[in-house]
Amino acid sequence: MKFKTSFVLAAALAAALPAVSTAATAPEPAATISVKLADTRAALRDLWIGHVFWVRNVVEARFDNNDAAAAAAERQVVANAHAIAGAIEPFYGKAAGDKLTAELRQHILIAADLVAAAKAGDQAKLADAQARWEQNANGIASVLNSVNPRFWKLATMKAEMHLHLALTTEEAVARLNADWKADVAAYDRIHRHILHMSDLLSAGLVKQFPKRFR
Repeated sequence: MKFKTSFVLAAALAAALPAVSTAATAPEPAATISVKLADTRAALRDLWIGHVFWVRNVVEARFDNNDAAAAAAERQVVANAHAIAGAIEPFYGKAAGDKLTAELRQHILIAADLVAAAKAGDQAKLADAQARWEQNANGIASVLNSVNPRFWKLATMKAEMHLHLALTTEEAVARLNADWKADVAAYDRIHRHILHMSDLLSAGLVKQFPKRFR
């Protein structure tokens, strides 16, 4: 029953999402990219890749009932959330960074609740965690949009975050069902999408603060 519930969860979430390409954004011609822009883009990519890597580790550990490994990975996710927030603080201030940290921390805590509910086949808890996860995704999108409303459009940020949830759910479902080929394929899709999303964020920074990237 819990396997079926998880597949329904993944299918329902994916069907509800707007179509968003997971391809990485095309880079600007080399001559137009400043060193500051290249460094910022690379830094944001590294931070968001770290996010999906450590979330994957949390999911794996929770499915394997390895509480120690899960706790260690969760600490890394929280540290990564602080680092992501720290990357925007020079542009938007500590208050914005703190809000983003709090939302990203909830993101992983709710993901752990989802895994626990899926393993137990508890549909009520699964639905509750799913609703909270979607609300949290909107919260992350809202924080980003609030500091850069022109170039980090709310609808775009929500679409990116909800696609991230859908892809992460696919990965979790594959692991829950011991479908290792699908598990690897899902992580590849997550990786491609997070590069796309981080490039959108760095592009938005450059457009909002062009003088700081010359």
